[in-house]
Formats: sequence, structure tokens, C-alpha cells
Amino acid sequence: MSSLPSRLSWPRLAAAAALLAVAAAVYWATAPETLATCRPERGSVVDAVYAAGSVEPTVKMPIAPRVGGRLAERLADEGEQVRKGQVLARLDDADLAGTVDELRARAEYARSQHARIAALAERGFVAAGERERSRSELAAAEAALRRALAQRGYMALTAPADGTVIRRDGEPGQYIGPGQAVFVLACCAPLRVSADIDEEDINRVRVGQPVLLRAPAVPGTVYDGTVADITPQGDPVARSYRVRVRLAEPGALRPGMTVEANLIVARRENALLLPNSAVLDGAVWLLAQGRLQRRAVQLGIRDATRSEIVRGLAGDETVVLQPHAGLRQNRRARPAAR
Repeated sequence: MSSLPSRLSWPRLAAAAALLAVAAAVYWATAPETLATCRPERGSVVDAVYAAGSVEPTVKMPIAPRVGGRLAERLADEGEQVRKGQVLARLDDADLAGTVDELRARAEYARSQHARIAALAERGFVAAGERERSRSELAAAEAALRRALAQRGYMALTAPADGTVIRRDGEPGQYIGPGQAVFVLACCAPLRVSADIDEEDINRVRVGQPVLLRAPAVPGTVYDGTVADITPQGDPVARSYRVRVRLAEPGALRPGMTVEANLIVARRENALLLPNSAVLDGAVWLLAQGRLQRRAVQLGIRDATRSEIVRGLAGDETVVLQPHAGLRQNRRARPAAR
């Protein structure tokens, strides 16, 4: 008889457990969710096109020999200030020196021969045609000498203008081919920034547009610039266009430094702003009187961290900072402790 209540208690226990499970589910379904919140703030926001670029001279002049030869001496190095006409390097001209001496001797001989024949012609001892022949030989000898002297002059690389040597290639003894640049000279104009803009953004860029620049090599410093020109031909492989930025003041920037450029498209002051994470599918979730309310908003400028709210908020609301897809209208919620 004593075992009967024990057998009857199992269904009751199971029913009680089921009721507890239902009650727990109802509680968790209706319990207020704790959510991080924030309030809209007023401030400035900027719409900008981002680009990576590098600092370069506005004018770069490669200096290369017209004729090939071995580099005999180098008289300037990178970073040096040079003057117009200054000799920067010399190529070995030993062979040309011998050629010049030979042609000079031939020119001297042709000159003396022409003088002798001209004197004889005046006295009638030789025909007039002989004098013309000697004059022609003298002109040819002098032309060959001038050509050799010019080629020898090409063996000295000189600065075409005042400037700074920003690149130097070649070591003494190395063969330098015709047209192979030994120096690159920066001169005649200030530094600029050359940046590549994605083809999707190029229509938002215009000449005269303000630019803010930051260089990793000069942390904590922001440089002002202006879009100076946009190349009309894009790169179909990189899908980008080259934009050149005029610097207001180069400061500590040096040629070759990498920079991050923000080309300002629009700037808004006293804008109503929310963190980007608060906006989900064009709407925000408000927490008012312990209940959630979804509110559609119209967005304006959006930067890397914040979004401008053009319409939909008054500015004094409590907004869910990181809404998720599981939020429901009128669901009970409470703000997380800050």
C-alpha cells in the first residue's frame, strides 16, 4: 500500500517541472533586456574621399648622359643642394680625349694647308679650284673637331637648374648607358602630394577641393592642401585616377613620404550625430519608459565613426547603442549601467 503514493507522485512531479519550465520561459521572454544606450550629440561632421599617396617634388629632372661610358667620378650625392651648371659626375672620356687630340691636329694641318694654297692662288701659282678644295677640307676637319668636343662635353653631367638631388644611381666604374639617369633633381617648385583615387569616388573630386593630410612619419600633425589637378586618363588595371594636391605648407614632409589624404566633399557644423553602430537598416531603437520603439531616420553625412541624423530625432532621446535583429517593438528593456 505504501508504494502507491510514490507511483502517483511521478506524474505530479513531471507536471510541476513542465509548469516551472513554462514559467521560466515566460519570464525570460518578458523580462526587461539590458542594453547599452547613448544620446545624440551636436558636433561637426565631414564627408570625405579617402586616398593614399606620397610626397613628391612638383618638378623632377632626370639627368642622364647622351653617350654611354663608365662612371669615372661622382661629385654630388643625394640630399645635396646644387647650382645651375655645376658638374655632378664625369664619365670616362679617355678614348674621346685621344680622338679630340687627333682631330685637332688634323684641323690645324688643314688650316695651314688652306692658308698656304690660298696664298699661292693669289699669286697665280695654283688654280682657284684647288683653293676651294682646301677650304672644304678645312671646314670638314673643323666640323669633326667640334663634334668630338661636343661628345666629350656630354661626358660631364651638369645641373640644368638650381635644386636638390633627390636620387642618385650608379657607382664609379659602372657602365652608364645613353639615357640612363644618374641623378634626379628636384627644383623650381614646392613639394606636392600625388594620390590615387578609386574610380567610384573620382566624380566627387574637383579642382580646388580642400584636403587634409596626415603622414605616419610626422604623427600628430595635420597638413592642409588643395586639389591642384586630376589626370583625365585613369588606370584601368588599378581602377583609379591620379590626383595631385598642392600643399599649403610642407613643414616636415619630405619627398617619398607616404600620406593619408582626406578630400573634403562636405562639412556640416552643429549636426545631430549618433555612433554608426546605433543605426540599423535605416532606423534606430529608442528606449522610452522602459519600452523599445523603432524609429526610422534620415541619414546625412556618415564618416568612419558617426552618422548625421537629418530627420527622425529631436536630440533628447535615449538610443540603443548596438541594436540587434532580435529587438521587438514595445519589448521591455532597461539601460545598462555606465
